[in-house]
Amino acid sequence: MFSRILVPTDGSEYTKPAIKKAVELAKLTGGKITALYVLDQTVLTNMPMDTAVMNVYKTLEKEGLEAVNYVLDLAKEEGIEAEVSVKEGTPVKVILEESSNYDIIVMGTLGRTGMSKLLMGSVAERVVRAADCPVLVVRMPEAN
Repeated sequence: MFSRILVPTDGSEYTKPAIKKAVELAKLTGGKITALYVLDQTVLTNMPMDTAVMNVYKTLEKEGLEAVNYVLDLAKEEGIEAEVSVKEGTPVKVILEESSNYDIIVMGTLGRTGMSKLLMGSVAERVVRAADCPVLVVRMPEAN
């Protein structure tokens, strides 16, 4: 049923509950997880092309590898098959392009809040509206 599970991650705390749910789902269904990190090109578009941009790019790349490795480690602990996909682009566009290759997308709110959410919209909300497969959005538990 849900044998191909896409888990977009940006490495933030907001994605960790979704990653745990994806691992639970994979365990129940015998599914395989793909951890997706998108190197967000919108961050780089307003910067001049110089050494500083390359440093920002390398930092984003490092954060991305840490984010997907977190998913791999959690899946491995539970005996779940998992793989990594790191792509360049805008998160919504890349996730939607990938959605036809999966049975379900399990994602958190990807950490956008406040003005950023107001101006750009929620990534999760936009994915839910346009994905080619079902989307399970997992919210961060409220702090008590």
